[in-house]
Amino acid sequence: MTGTMSLRVAVQMDPPERLNLAGDSTYALLAEAVSRGHDIFYYRPEVLAYEAGRLSARGAALTVHSGEVEALEPGEERAEDLSSFDVVLMRQDPPFDMAYITATHLLEEIHPRTLVVNDPAEVRNAPEKLFVNRFAQFMPPTLISRDIDAMQKFRDAHRDIIIKPLYGNGGAGVFRVAGHDENFAALIELFLELGREPFIAQEYRAEVRAGDKRIILVDGEVAGAINRVPAEGDARSNMHAGGRPEPTELTAREREICAAIGPELARRGLIFVGIDVIGDFLTEINVTSPTGIREVKRFGGADIAALIWDAIERRLGA
Repeated sequence: MTGTMSLRVAVQMDPPERLNLAGDSTYALLAEAVSRGHDIFYYRPEVLAYEAGRLSARGAALTVHSGEVEALEPGEERAEDLSSFDVVLMRQDPPFDMAYITATHLLEEIHPRTLVVNDPAEVRNAPEKLFVNRFAQFMPPTLISRDIDAMQKFRDAHRDIIIKPLYGNGGAGVFRVAGHDENFAALIELFLELGREPFIAQEYRAEVRAGDKRIILVDGEVAGAINRVPAEGDARSNMHAGGRPEPTELTAREREICAAIGPELARRGLIFVGIDVIGDFLTEINVTSPTGIREVKRFGGADIAALIWDAIERRLGA
């Protein structure tokens, strides 16, 4: 622990009953906060209220049970002025839609007087599949578009590709289109009908069969990593989609990637970030609600929840 000050912590998150606590990074962060003597207030993003320069939310004190039985137990509902807290953790899951973006605008009204983690303006400006393009030298061939002709030319050039939503998460809506797959045209039509946003085509990397590595950075520094191996017959390695976590070590290439992006993450106030690497290629930079810290600890790695709170307390001077 960096300091001895008890902090008032609000957490913007999905309902506790929806969480699988055994692998949930938010639970690990809250348990670590309680172990340091911090108080937790929980609220859902849809109950934010902004009026006359004041941002408030209806929520409840959250009791965190750890040990053999892990649980999150909300108390009686009350309204709180969020500017009265020391820290707000923005931990609801995507989709990164207009509701999510609006929440970043509202939280920006209290940040940095109340420290919001991650910085809400930078979260808004760094969607995982867009922000990564700032580091294109580390990426596989990638196209972001909804133009049919551009998609067809990309497929003709690379043959075996992945198509996925620009603002998706957890492996939802990820398709592999290989060779002369006749579903390509129908799949493009489906994506075009689902929304007005562009989508992503990316060269398929066969190295994913050996795993898609999730590397956690805390305040721009490498904190740990796990490898996520796709289930048999599935191109997706996300643990939400059946991927299997396993321990791993970083390669020289992965350290090069982290050294290149780490300072920019720290500069932007992105304290807790998870990047995805397949083979030698960076595919995503996850800043909205990163996961993986419990798996890292379970495999004998660092206690990343503690490292994140160390970083938060340093920023607060606690």
